[in-house]
Order: sequence, then C-alpha cells, then structure tokens
Amino acid sequence: MPVPFSLPTSAQTGDERFLRQIFVRDQMSEWSKQPLIMERADGVFYWDIHGKRYFDGISGIYTVSVGHNNRRVIEAMRKQLDTLHFSPPMHGTNPIAIQLANLLAEVAPGDLSAVKLESAGSEVTEAAIKLARQYHRLTGSPGKYKVISRYMSWHGSTMASLSASGLKSRKTVNEPLAPGFLKVFPPTCYRCPFGKSYPDCGITCATIVNDVLEMEDPATVAAIMVEPIGHTGGIIDPPEEYLPLLRQYCDKHNVLLIFDEIITGIGRTGNMFAADTFGVIPDVICTGKGLSGGYSPLSAMICRRPIADAFWGPVETNPGFVEGHTFEGNPVACAAGIAVLQEIIERDLCANARTQGARLRSGFETLAEKYGVIGDIRGKGLFLGMEFVADRQTKAQFPAKPGFGVRVGRRALENGLLCRFDPHWIAFGPPLVSTAEQIDELLAILDRSIGEVLESRF
Repeated sequence: MPVPFSLPTSAQTGDERFLRQIFVRDQMSEWSKQPLIMERADGVFYWDIHGKRYFDGISGIYTVSVGHNNRRVIEAMRKQLDTLHFSPPMHGTNPIAIQLANLLAEVAPGDLSAVKLESAGSEVTEAAIKLARQYHRLTGSPGKYKVISRYMSWHGSTMASLSASGLKSRKTVNEPLAPGFLKVFPPTCYRCPFGKSYPDCGITCATIVNDVLEMEDPATVAAIMVEPIGHTGGIIDPPEEYLPLLRQYCDKHNVLLIFDEIITGIGRTGNMFAADTFGVIPDVICTGKGLSGGYSPLSAMICRRPIADAFWGPVETNPGFVEGHTFEGNPVACAAGIAVLQEIIERDLCANARTQGARLRSGFETLAEKYGVIGDIRGKGLFLGMEFVADRQTKAQFPAKPGFGVRVGRRALENGLLCRFDPHWIAFGPPLVSTAEQIDELLAILDRSIGEVLESRF
C-alpha cells in the first residue's frame, strides 16, 4: 500500500520558506498565497492534499488521455521495469521502442512512417526544426534554413522551439532568440487580424503565408510550422481551406510542412491526429503529451518516408539525422505509449472524443444562450474553448485585468473544475475516457461558475 502523503505544516499554510524550494508555472509569490498541491487522482478526477475533489477538465495539461490510474498502462510499465528499464541510446535501441515506432507508423496518416522518439514536446519540435534544415542540406539546398510560424503559437521552451513560438510574454524575457524565424498572423476568424469576414475574405490568413514565403525567397525557407488548432490565443480553429492551402504552398516551393500536434495528436480532436481531422498530410508530425497519457515523459516525431530516405546512405557522405537525447526510446516510457495507443484503438476513444466533444459543444451553446457573455465557441473533439465578450454584437471585450476569463477560471477552480483560462477565454480538454455523465458534471460546474462571476459584478 502507498504511504499516505503529508506535508509539513509550513507548506500546508503556504510558508514562503517551504514553497520557494519548488518552481511552478505561475508567478511564485502569487501562487504561494493559495498553493494547489495534488495528492492523488483516479479516472477524470484529482484530489488535493486537503481531500478536495477536482474534475480534470484539461487532462492535467492535455496529457492524461486515457484517464488517471489506468491499470493497463500502469501494469505495462510495471512489467517493463521487471525486464529492461533503460537501454544504451548511443549504441542501439530496444524491442519495445521498435514496437512503439511501428505502431505509430501504422496509425499515422499517409506515408508518415519514420519515427524519432523523444521525451518531451519541446525536444520533438526542436528536432523537427533540425530535421528540416538537415534535410535540405542533404538534398542540395543548404540555403534553406528559415522557419515560418505564427504569432500566438507555442512550440516549446528550448531555444529553437521558443524562437518559433509567437507569445511575447514568453519570448521577450529570453531575447535575443535564434535567427531565421519569421512570424505571420494566425487564422483567428472571430477577430480577423485583417479586418475581414469569412468566407468572403479570400483566406488572407493563408495567402499571406505564401506572400511572406515568396518575399523572403523560397530558396531560404526550410519549413512552415503550425499547430493545426492553436491553443494559446484561445483555441484558434482555422477555416477549412487554411491547411490545404499551406500544403499547396509547401509543395510549390519545396518547403516542409510541420504539424505541431503535441496537443491535438493522439485522439484529442476526434481522430488519431488533427491531420486526419482536417484531411491534410504534413511532412512531419510532432506529437507528445497524450502519447504516454502522462504516465512517463514521451514524445515522437513522425516524418514521411521520402524525407527519412534522405538520411539513409554511406557514413562517409551522409551523417544521418544528427540529433539525440539521453532518454529517447526509453523502454518504460515506450511501454506506456503502446498501452495508451492500445487503449485508444481497442476502446475506440477517438469516437468517444467525437461523441463527448459534441455533447460538450452543445452544452457550451446552451450556456451561450443563457448568458450573453459567450461570443464564440471553437475547437474540435475534446479540445474546445470559448471566448468571453462584454457585448456580443460589437465583440467588445471585458477589461484585460483581471479579465472575465480569469475570473471564471478561478471560480471554476474554487468549485472543483480545472480548466485553462486567460483574460478573454477558457479552454477544456478532458480525458478521452470521459462519459456523458461526467461531461454533464463539467458543464454544471461551469454553468454555476459563470453565473457566480456575473452575480459578483454587481
């Protein structure tokens, strides 16, 4: 039996001396006023050290795809620990890593069949950037090094992945960043950066990518990197023409199309990958988070066979793909990944994501009718968000500080619901195993939270 967890009294009361021993994502001095410390979890729920239960409306951070305390995954990891917990990455690989790579190649769309296993999302997006540059060098275009990505995007915390990201709050404090990264505006139809309205907009959000590519000189551009549905910025769900147009531009100019599916992959949008959801095959898919269900750090880069073939050849003339990390292909992590994929496939959790996602969206629409502060609902499958507005006709926003979305998110947390919240929007991504009754519980807590925030304004 596990030993019951207990904290020093100083930690339970928010003692600064104790809490400074660990860094969390929020600003420490603010977080330490009411520290949230989780003790255990099961299914779609967490319990903190005080015994309070929370509905995990965001899968930890879009990671707990098959639920907490999933015995199939845990037993697979336990069994693997009895056999091989680490293999020498500089000398070779291991059977369980090969099995996971083969399974990923089977479920990936099109001819994406070459797999590079990593440990984290930032590692794998960084690897994709390296892959694009090395690929062009090996195929006779060494001048192609630039990467076009989007404002409001988030691709990771390592230097190249951060340089591809478009969040000023996270970029500025680390500048100067790496050279060779260009940004375009995201496809935010609800608040079009070009002042247009869909569908009479000419899909400017896509055509401007081609304009930038041509103005920069295609001979210098290696890749376009995008999240099929952007997370930061409020669940940026592009118009249906957007990704097919990016595919066309990349084909025309010999540029690799990279999908950052760290969040949208592994069933989140109702298909194994968002590439399937949108019907567009990229050259590279980066996936992570839900791949291991949160049971162990694991990510993967999957690329098309012709790209992988460029790295195959005699060592005298071809160094292969120059990239590596200590825990890549870790057998215990790979065992978790296989068990998670088996759960998703055998239980048809992609279909469940579509079904429960439709239920969640319908609930959001009901809340939009009840409260006049929901301006837009966005996303696919079990990856949905809503934008709050002070006036639905004009789309006028509430004041940014503290922000209506922050107030709703904090009240939801008080009421036992975890979600992702920003000043103007909130987002949800509950586990793929969520039931109809659980989705209804999520909606009931959200309903209560919005109502309480509106009442407290007066």
